[in-house]
Amino acid sequence: MAVDNGEPPPSATVYVKNLSEKPKIPALIEALREVFEEFGTIVDIVAKKNLKAKGQAFVVYDSVESAGDAIEELQDFDLFEKPMSLAYARTRSDTTVKREDDKEKFEQHKKHRLAEKERKQALEAANQKPAKRPATDGLAERPAKSAKPAPSAAGGLVPDEYLPPNRTIVLQNLPEDYTKDNIAIIFSRFPGYKEVRTVPGRKGLAFVEYEDENASITAKEETSGMTLGENVVKVTYQRQ
Repeated sequence: MAVDNGEPPPSATVYVKNLSEKPKIPALIEALREVFEEFGTIVDIVAKKNLKAKGQAFVVYDSVESAGDAIEELQDFDLFEKPMSLAYARTRSDTTVKREDDKEKFEQHKKHRLAEKERKQALEAANQKPAKRPATDGLAERPAKSAKPAPSAAGGLVPDEYLPPNRTIVLQNLPEDYTKDNIAIIFSRFPGYKEVRTVPGRKGLAFVEYEDENASITAKEETSGMTLGENVVKVTYQRQ
């Protein structure tokens, strides 16, 4: 099957978009399985309910040939009264890497994917201008809680403060001289702490990972709005 220049190379994963957002995720996955299993053995189907991923899914086959046949035969096929748009996925799925590579390569794949995700978040954060206020005594003081406005759906993007829990929290507007060790001193005191990650060349931004969402929820609630030096640090969950 020919692939136009600039398109992703053939892979065992089919990227599906323009899906209806009406059905619930379990029903959508079941419908995709029924439609796509005709062309080969399906090893995984990934579809998420967060706003950025709505209307999209990934169907992972056990062979590139099956994925190619599905793309050719199902292009513009109506599912829930909407024509699907199909293409090869730009990166191999975790399931495919785990099946085809050894454990070390799989871990490298996950780290690369996470680094790319955090790089994109760093670019988004660069366009935001967090508020500042004077510190009163130095390390970390939490401001009084106030009522939050209702989340806006403008542009289809959930505001940072209304993101669902994630085991990784994002810190923005950190003092530029704060190192990983400085950040770890604050966040390692919460149970479930794993590590701090920073983005090379992007000051004021860090990611703190915990073992599970319960641990990150505790850390976020205890540090939201804290002041470090003259900076009011913005603490949010990482986007899915």
